[in-house]
Amino acid sequence: MCLGIPGQLIEVFQRDNLRMGRVQFGGIVKEACLEYTPEAQVGDYVIVHVGFAISRIDEAEAREIFSYLEQIAAIDPAPPPPQPPDSS
Repeated sequence: MCLGIPGQLIEVFQRDNLRMGRVQFGGIVKEACLEYTPEAQVGDYVIVHVGFAISRIDEAEAREIFSYLEQIAAIDPAPPPPQPPDSS
């Protein structure tokens, strides 16, 4: 399964004839290629998958996705499987 994460575009620049950007994910900033989202501007939210911004979304949709991610993080993992009794 692949997951695209929303982030806010904080800078746009050119590198090697490619439209690139710096995208903020909470407190983390990563570079992403913006060639698939030529309409994205500083301040917009984009969905980033493996280093490529693949779509632009509005702030309300980004907040909704952040809420889902927080809910997923809050789910407790499954308990470990039972261990066989010690034979000693």
